[in-house]
Amino acid sequence: MMADPFEVRMRFTAQLQHLNASVTSSQKAAHYALRYRDMDEDLHSCILEQLDRNNMNNRANILYFIEHFCEMATKEDHLPYVRMIQRDIFRIVDTVAPPDGSGAANVKHIRRVLNGLRSKEIISAETVGEIDAGLKDRETHSAHLDLEAEEDESGVKSKTGTPRGTRANGIRVDKRQIEQRIEEDRERNKRLRESMWTVRGDDSDEHRKFWDEISDIGEDDFTAANEELMERNLMVGAI
Repeated sequence: MMADPFEVRMRFTAQLQHLNASVTSSQKAAHYALRYRDMDEDLHSCILEQLDRNNMNNRANILYFIEHFCEMATKEDHLPYVRMIQRDIFRIVDTVAPPDGSGAANVKHIRRVLNGLRSKEIISAETVGEIDAGLKDRETHSAHLDLEAEEDESGVKSKTGTPRGTRANGIRVDKRQIEQRIEEDRERNKRLRESMWTVRGDDSDEHRKFWDEISDIGEDDFTAANEELMERNLMVGAI
């Protein structure tokens, strides 16, 4: 029996919406898309739509999915999926880390995925270099993910002058998204660290740099983010 295109699209969309930091979730979604490769253009449009509609955490998960997806599509010799990702890679990056800086926390993840795609010869070194040049301003933009401001039990604004659930720069960030991001980053870092035991050349500069980039996110990071938010809100209130 021929699969219903609407149902296939809805099931794939649901899988994209529920992606997490595990490789298994990415592989499951990739297998599903490859199973219905005759609908490749439609399913590719689902990826772009979910990048547009989801929060920054989900966008990072979809980005990692794209790397696994391209690798699996290449192995199964279904290159149309890969070519569509190549065609839309600039749009994908702009969605995961928008020019307004709201996705600055995703910049490091974009670099990891792009380097992975480059090593797999899916994206050219020239394209990676061009994208990286455009990311430098975005990772230092003031409008990046931070903890939301706190308020007391009566719902009164905190001493920072910013109500709970809002941001001085107009971007709302749920504290649960921050906590989720920390846990997912920790899971990815753990997986990367485990894979490093199979890599030789531990004394190389490249290896040490890689190790530094995937260091654990601990309680100190959480506290520092909160302090940075309070300091920024105080500065905004003084203007």
